[in-house]
Amino acid sequence: MKPAGRKSITYRLTLLFASASTAVLLVLGLLIGNSVEHHFEELDMEVLNGKLELTRHALEKVHSQSDLDALPQQLDDSLVGHHGLAVVVVAPSGQTLFVTSGAEFPQALLMQTSNISQSRPIIWKSKGGVPMRGISETVLSGIKGEKPAVVAIATDISHHERFMGSFRTTLWSVVVLAAFITGLLGWMAAKRGLTPLHAIKREAAAITADRLDSRLPTESIPVELVDLAETLNQMLARLEDSFRRLSDFSSDIAHELRTPVSNLLTQTQVMLSRSRTVDEYQDVLASNAEELERMAKMIADMLFLAKADNDLVMPNLEAVDLRTEAEGLASFYEAVAEENGVTLTVDGSATVSGDRLMLRRAIGNLLSNAFGHTPRGSYVRIQIGMNEDRTAMIQVENSGETISPEHLPRLFDRFYRTDPSRKRLADGAGLGLAITRSIIQAHGGSVSVQSAEGVTMFELKIPASH
Repeated sequence: MKPAGRKSITYRLTLLFASASTAVLLVLGLLIGNSVEHHFEELDMEVLNGKLELTRHALEKVHSQSDLDALPQQLDDSLVGHHGLAVVVVAPSGQTLFVTSGAEFPQALLMQTSNISQSRPIIWKSKGGVPMRGISETVLSGIKGEKPAVVAIATDISHHERFMGSFRTTLWSVVVLAAFITGLLGWMAAKRGLTPLHAIKREAAAITADRLDSRLPTESIPVELVDLAETLNQMLARLEDSFRRLSDFSSDIAHELRTPVSNLLTQTQVMLSRSRTVDEYQDVLASNAEELERMAKMIADMLFLAKADNDLVMPNLEAVDLRTEAEGLASFYEAVAEENGVTLTVDGSATVSGDRLMLRRAIGNLLSNAFGHTPRGSYVRIQIGMNEDRTAMIQVENSGETISPEHLPRLFDRFYRTDPSRKRLADGAGLGLAITRSIIQAHGGSVSVQSAEGVTMFELKIPASH
């Protein structure tokens, strides 16, 4: 259900498209309307200027009173056939020398001033409501010494006004209709343009926990949506990897815990099958305690890895002398080395900023793994150094069987064994290397392994300052 007040992309695109097209049509309509209005004004000004020139010419021929008396007749004759045109001539004394019958002129047009400009007409309405456009000008007569008279010319623009009214009505009707049509077309275009999104939605809705290997097609979608589809595919790849690791982890846990739980149950059932001596009960309880300790350690390791997967492992930073920690671990494993006839050496030094206990555990896991795979009479070597990029290096090298290349990338996976039938030192569960990798990654470092010609070397790289 769509939340109230939230608009769809289709609605927004339709509104945007209709608004943009309406704005364009309105601007276009205004430009056309102004152009037509300006055109009518130019036509009127052409007529008005022509009649003004004719009147000026008639006044210039006035040299006497008799010529002045004949002026009205001349002007009347010149206006024959020009319907809607009106002329008024006002003498300097204020006397009206000539005026078209029924014509009405505003006082502002008849004022005797040199500021009257014929290029800027005045528009007004007569008492009868007839719209007029007129200009005026001061004109000198042929009578010497006479002040200039005021000549005003006006024309009826009713036809123009009716045409412009009809034009505007038609224009706005077309704009409204066009806005509706463009909105409809915009809606259709938006619906069609969003079809790939609906296809992506259908594809995504069909992906479930058992179909995480499905991917959204990127070949048939528009370029603008390719990045979105690729991002979703990358998310699905991460989810698939997480689900796979979770499934493998659950299977490995079940497998690793099944044996000790089965042993505990079997031993307990056997002991309860008949009466036992106190010594026998103590022996079984001691054996059960060993299994429970092993299970407790495995559970603690799994909790540590779970925290590491969620970036919850936060090292307590301090200056750590890696050689000191390595020598301490070497002392701990010295008895094991002597018992198995293995030579253990430590060489080099480096200091980093990190969690001392966590780094000690990481190195200890590598040593435990090395002693579990080093034959009698061979060696285990710890080499410590600092690279040019201020990265500390810890190498744990041991001789023994060469690890096949196909196993190397998975050695740091949980519960992974190159030989499932082989028991690890201290009956380990196969979490040591995985924990080492998590610790080093929490310190911003990396782990790697090489194995060739009977020599296996694990390398830890840790930034000097974290």
